[in-house]
Amino acid sequence: MMVFNSFYTMVDGGFVSRFVGTGALSAVNIVYPALNLVFALGIMLATGGSAVVAKLMGEGQEEHARRSFTALAVAGVALGAAMTAAGTLLAGPIVRMLGANDAVFADCRDYMFTLSLFVPFAMLQLLFQYFFVAAAKPNLGLVSTVAGGVANIVLDYVFIVPLQMGVSGAALATGFGFVIPAAAGLVFFACNRKGALHFARPRWEAWLFLRACANGSSEMVSNLSVAVTTFLFNILMMRALGENGVAAITIVLYSQFLFTAVFLGYVSGVAPLFSFNYGARDKKRLGQLFRLSLIFITVCSLLAWVLSLALSRQVVGVFASRGEPVFDLAVHGLFLFSAGFLFMGFNIFASGLFTALSNGRVSAALSFLRTFVFIVAAILLLPGLLGVDGIWLSIPAAEALALLVSVWCVVRWKPAYGY
Repeated sequence: MMVFNSFYTMVDGGFVSRFVGTGALSAVNIVYPALNLVFALGIMLATGGSAVVAKLMGEGQEEHARRSFTALAVAGVALGAAMTAAGTLLAGPIVRMLGANDAVFADCRDYMFTLSLFVPFAMLQLLFQYFFVAAAKPNLGLVSTVAGGVANIVLDYVFIVPLQMGVSGAALATGFGFVIPAAAGLVFFACNRKGALHFARPRWEAWLFLRACANGSSEMVSNLSVAVTTFLFNILMMRALGENGVAAITIVLYSQFLFTAVFLGYVSGVAPLFSFNYGARDKKRLGQLFRLSLIFITVCSLLAWVLSLALSRQVVGVFASRGEPVFDLAVHGLFLFSAGFLFMGFNIFASGLFTALSNGRVSAALSFLRTFVFIVAAILLLPGLLGVDGIWLSIPAAEALALLVSVWCVVRWKPAYGY
């Protein structure tokens, strides 16, 4: 599900770049930090809430789990509605604040306004992705997300090519891609009366939201940090290389979204299993899950690095034509940037592991160091030493530092949890 979410974000970029222009692609990336805020809050509720609900299910408190799940879903819709109001009413000032210049302002504003209309559906989709796993129906989540992705691809073509709707068409297609899995989740959890998890009368408990927010804070920090670092990348590239630089960093970040989605998808899928077995106090199963996870992350990390090097020109070619300045910039940047794929999977897993074990403080600390402190430090330091290459190497340097901290934390807390 995470891979397909990432994939149809990339499809948006491909259609915009090819049929509207690389300047419009820059506009999409300038707005992206605002979308990251939506993802940050949605994933916070989803990861933290699913850990709480799955633990209740593991303890045999199924009715309590159902009522807590329903309360989290209602809260997600309410939060999404508030963000829709802000995004539509303040689209212009928001994109100016994000760094839009006069050349891309209109595209940024239109993309922001249209996408904001679908924020409640995006929140529900994120919630249901995690709770489908907790309900032992991950295949349903996958099918609904694939259906949303296919609809997004088809509508991207319809809105952008024949109808010539530009970036507004891309945003509209993405929005409908959110609607389909959100609707599938609403129908399933409303009708799944024989299953362990379905909608019930909400149970409004302060501890539930506090625990969910605290437990999911690491994932929220990760997405907020992505918003901040994307903003910094955009500003530095705009100053150093102009709109071509922003378009190039956008293309490279799309490759990161795809490979990161593999790790995030695995962690989101396995996290409820860690939570359930932690609640059931099954340390043998926890150990098996941990060892299998390390094998999976190692293999995927190596594949991500090798594929990003071997297919760099093909990946960049989806968004920019050979011979364009953007193409050469992005190929060179991806070559340097790809080293980070060797480390990020382990860091994402370590943070997700502590979230699943209800240790939100360690998880949040790992995420904050990895996605904010180390990256910001690298972005501010390396360009002064290495020029534009320092911008590309910021992510690998931050991931390498974060790996040292992640390994220390995993070893330090292993006796306490028995994984």
